[in-house]
Amino acid sequence: MAASASSVVLLLILALLLVGFTVVTADEGAFVGVNIGTDLSDMPNPTQVVALLKSQNIRHIRLYDADRGMLVALANSGIQVMVSVPNEQILGVGQSNSTAANWVSQNVVAHYPATNITAIAVGSDVLTSLPNAAPILVNALKFIHSALVASNLDREIKVSTPLSSSLILDPFPPSNAFFNKSLSSVLVPMLSFLQTTSSYLMLNVYPYYDYMQSNGLILLDYALFKPLPSNKEAVDPNTLLHYTNVFDAAVDAAYFAMSYLNFTNVPVVVTESGWPSKGDSNEPDATMDNANTYNSNLIRHILNNTGTPKHPGIAVSTYIYELYNEDAKSGPISEKNWGLFDQNGRPIYILHLTGSGSVLANDTTNQTYCTAREDADPKMLQAALDWACGAGKVDCSPLMQGEPCYEPDTVAAHATYAFDTYYHQTGKAPGSCDFNGVAAVTTTDPSHDTCLFNRSSSVGTNGTLSNVTAPSINSTGSASDVGFPYQGSSIQTLLWLLGTILTALLML
Repeated sequence: MAASASSVVLLLILALLLVGFTVVTADEGAFVGVNIGTDLSDMPNPTQVVALLKSQNIRHIRLYDADRGMLVALANSGIQVMVSVPNEQILGVGQSNSTAANWVSQNVVAHYPATNITAIAVGSDVLTSLPNAAPILVNALKFIHSALVASNLDREIKVSTPLSSSLILDPFPPSNAFFNKSLSSVLVPMLSFLQTTSSYLMLNVYPYYDYMQSNGLILLDYALFKPLPSNKEAVDPNTLLHYTNVFDAAVDAAYFAMSYLNFTNVPVVVTESGWPSKGDSNEPDATMDNANTYNSNLIRHILNNTGTPKHPGIAVSTYIYELYNEDAKSGPISEKNWGLFDQNGRPIYILHLTGSGSVLANDTTNQTYCTAREDADPKMLQAALDWACGAGKVDCSPLMQGEPCYEPDTVAAHATYAFDTYYHQTGKAPGSCDFNGVAAVTTTDPSHDTCLFNRSSSVGTNGTLSNVTAPSINSTGSASDVGFPYQGSSIQTLLWLLGTILTALLML
């Protein structure tokens, strides 16, 4: 029976609404970017830096200057760039409109739009590290913005200044937080500027330092985003909001501090956050494992668009500190070890990102494998193994007694073989190495004796080309235009959905 005109129109409207929803979700999702410091004894050249960014699918970066070589190398890369007015130039920019205009002309207009500059950070931690510049900081913001207006770029490029979270006093409970009142003469006009120009508050958030300075009051798991039992969660007695990590509490403290000054619609972007992978003897928790845990959980938290307890679902885009270990930095060992990579582009550690898609953000070799987690529940492992060898269409015959991968005869070893085979059969697709949280991506080849694991994403267990597209056991991917790992494909989902609707129309 032919479909009525009203049915056709209704279904098409539904399809268009779904299209619109998908586009909005992709455009408005939070992103994760990285800071790029240059205090290295052998700094890679700009072309090498951009090549690393591209290979890691890093789509958002923050520079601490506006280095011409970097801006030229970034041209036509599609990478979104935040440039900075260095602290040593703020006095000149803040005292002279023409100096600010010249800075914008040379460092922004000369490169835009080939280089996708989206923001200008005026200094870094100016109010804490360069207090003599405080009186002219707001002028510097206004002069830079005026130069953008004159070039008709003020809608495309936001202007702000990164603040240290230490400016927020009495940060917990967050509802009690307020900015250092001695800086009100600067902060009030600054927030007014951000609100008027539809910009955002740039905030540097370091749970590592909050934890170190808490004298044991802050739990390590609370700082690292690790799951907490409900009785260990921090509760704001004024709002009854529950906080499961330091990061969210710090961001909400900023929101409450702004509301204390009657600013309630200035969003927060975290311009720096991270964890050191190495430290002196008095920094026992500056370890590779903790750095990996913090950054992996941070990425997952941001890309889930979780928001904060005060503003659930409101994106808090964040830049990880930082891309490279800065070995030439002065100070304690930890100051030199915040990077994801060394100066040769080798990863310091492999991020645990399976919860946000299986793209391995800092795998430079692309030789990755999927293995069972050491702490995985044996029953869950067995269930995942059964699924992989069944619905997952993995050829598990090498696991039979007398076959090359039978030994060691453990659930973990057999699961690793099945997981890795499935991971490669699906072309390392997002979500294909998770298995409800019992698997993880690694660069360590689990092959042993005569049991050889897959060597490329296109070769199956029998050495033939594989084109298996069975769905993941935990297919939960969602698309977003984000920086670090790109998860899922909303376009594929949308095309499937539209195909389903059109099929339904033809059958009416």
